[in-house]
Amino acid sequence: MARVAFIGLGNMGGGMAANLAKKGHDVRAFDLSADALDKARAAGCLPVDDAASAVEGAEAVITMLPAGKHVEGVYAEAVFGRAAPSAILIDCSTIDVATARRLAEQAATNGLVAVDAPVSGGIAAAAAGTLTFMVGGSDDGFARAQPFLADMGKTVIHAGGSGAGQAAKMCNNMLLGATMVATCEAFRLAERLGLDLQTFYDISSVSSGQSWSMTTYCPVPGVGPETPADRDYQGGFAAALMLKDLRLAMEAAADAGAATPMGSRAAELYEAFVAKGEGGTDFSGIIRTL
Repeated sequence: MARVAFIGLGNMGGGMAANLAKKGHDVRAFDLSADALDKARAAGCLPVDDAASAVEGAEAVITMLPAGKHVEGVYAEAVFGRAAPSAILIDCSTIDVATARRLAEQAATNGLVAVDAPVSGGIAAAAAGTLTFMVGGSDDGFARAQPFLADMGKTVIHAGGSGAGQAAKMCNNMLLGATMVATCEAFRLAERLGLDLQTFYDISSVSSGQSWSMTTYCPVPGVGPETPADRDYQGGFAAALMLKDLRLAMEAAADAGAATPMGSRAAELYEAFVAKGEGGTDFSGIIRTL
């Protein structure tokens, strides 16, 4: 087993670091939150005082941070100049493509290999070790990162060169945001037309309207499998995080000159939802605005 530096122990990172420890890795964990560090200790990780201390002697450096500026700050202040040349840098944060590519270039300049490996699956999958990782980077970088990612997830896919993991994550979550809104609209329309919602679910979930938002993450309480809708839209994937991903997708679309009218409308709707103070609500809770 290997020594792993894990920086960023939030709702996602905490579960991911815990799974690495369960697999027998020596996980040196850092976060600004004392509570997060206490939870990491209870999960078998060794909390350290700062990011630089975690990086010293690590064979893999994994970051799970809120935004690109935070990853860049950690790399500049704690990773470059401290990480061993043999260490693989794995950023699992969801950040913009340009920053991911820039970090890979900076890593190469410092004699290191970096990959971007954003995740899909949410908090439950992070805790269960069933995440999907979309990885951007060289073939060598992917080969070196894959064993660590496999210990935290069930699916690890090489999406392409540096930044490709972030590109895949943006496209995937733009699709998710738009289909969730459409699913919510369909349930509200069915209700207005006098359909029993369970009956509508039974029909649509096996018909051409079927989607992940319908069958796995149904936004209606008491219909389909248990979802945040059954817990008053608490837990799950916060609307503020969906909005973050949609904003990144819209920035990428603008840079690429791509037309994304459905994605743009989804972003507008989530902007309004979060502006009403619903940022901590599960993103499927947007059905309450329709």
